Amino acid sequence: MREDAVGFQCVECVARGRRSVREARTVFGGKVITRPYVTWTLLGLIVAVFAAQVVTSGSPMLVATGADPLVTWFGMWGDAVVLGDQWYRLFTGGLLHGGVIHLLFNGFALYVVGPQVERWLGHLRFAALWLVSELGGAVLGLLVEPGTMSVGASGALFGLFGAVFVFGRRLKLDTRFILGLLAANLLITFLVPGISWTAHIGGLVSGLLLGAAYAYLPPGGSTEAKPRRRALWHAALTLGYTALLLAAAAVGPALLL
Repeated sequence: MREDAVGFQCVECVARGRRSVREARTVFGGKVITRPYVTWTLLGLIVAVFAAQVVTSGSPMLVATGADPLVTWFGMWGDAVVLGDQWYRLFTGGLLHGGVIHLLFNGFALYVVGPQVERWLGHLRFAALWLVSELGGAVLGLLVEPGTMSVGASGALFGLFGAVFVFGRRLKLDTRFILGLLAANLLITFLVPGISWTAHIGGLVSGLLLGAAYAYLPPGGSTEAKPRRRALWHAALTLGYTALLLAAAAVGPALLL
């Protein structure tokens, strides 16, 4: 027994009671969160990396050029991945940006969309969605434009956009805004020169697929499936799709020759 403000409390009884209380979950099976810590971490990371770019290049006007050593070392360049075994570029390219406007646009999009998606999915699923969408965009670029250097978090952001559309349909929300946002961004992607369309499309497709897996699987509906079962399904699907992307990156260039 433990003395309490209103008398005495049975420690073992309280512990047993807490174990019997079901942990709150979101509609998509993630743990209910109070703060979108992964979103804030990603925002801080891309800002810090851009600051490092400015320092190493000597000017915010020279980032993402030959004068920026961070882009040379860490930008997404398919030939360096395949021929130089620099596989880290599949992820590090998404932390770099090509200028202040590029950073502000992507940072604002993450600030607007990220917290809601993270609250729907929880920390782990949201982080997985971000990383796999980034990987999907990088792999498509490696396969289609291996000689082109690209930087930016746009692939991951397009993955978030795709997932938001799927989640909106699942929750029967009005998805016209996200459809308009996607249409406008795709127009910009193909009409404005210098934008990596492969990163955008690869990220979007990955976000749609992984978002559909999180929203609709396992069969039976999100409220009926046990949290552990859903977590295992989602982990297996996420790892399986990641392995598929990495296999495409490893084998695809040889098949395309």
